[in-house]
Amino acid sequence: MGRATAVDCDVTRAADLERAVSTAVDTYGGLDAAFNNAGIEGAVASVADLDEEVFARVLAINVTGVWLSMKYEVPAMIARGGGAIVNASSVMGLRGAAGGTAYCASKHAVVGLTRVAALDYATAGIRVNATAPGMIETSMMERTAENMSIPAGAFQEMHPVGRVGQPTEVAAAVLWLCSDAAGFLTGVVLPVDGGYTAR
Repeated sequence: MGRATAVDCDVTRAADLERAVSTAVDTYGGLDAAFNNAGIEGAVASVADLDEEVFARVLAINVTGVWLSMKYEVPAMIARGGGAIVNASSVMGLRGAAGGTAYCASKHAVVGLTRVAALDYATAGIRVNATAPGMIETSMMERTAENMSIPAGAFQEMHPVGRVGQPTEVAAAVLWLCSDAAGFLTGVVLPVDGGYTAR
């Protein structure tokens, strides 16, 4: 049985992320892998109608949070001799969606950050990849359906496999990207989307 340590953390605060990484290093002797998964969807609104504070908050959590996480994870991994980072993007980081102003912008930015970091640290033995999930059965999916007045079953129909994904399926992809089995992959954005982006 494994062991886990929880650290209360606001991903928009550098000091919190520095403390989280330091806690991992102090507790387990180093940092080998990281999954940067904090994110919010924000309000559904067109570009001209979105509130500035909402846009700023979504980017602070979804983009700055990923950047700050890597800022402190990378030195710890360099000290360890390498590692693997996986960032949480979305199919909306590969596509657009009407009304998804802040969320789509933030997830496209995560793709860009992932590719830059992959190039920056390729020779340091640090692999940086991202997942791009489709609709996953979570509370965020439920809020999105409510906010966009999407009828039951619509999300299932979005995916060629005819269903939404499960959190465990994203977790399996993340574990694989962190494993030695994915040792020649870096800068990759892996759709976990039931065929959504194949269309």
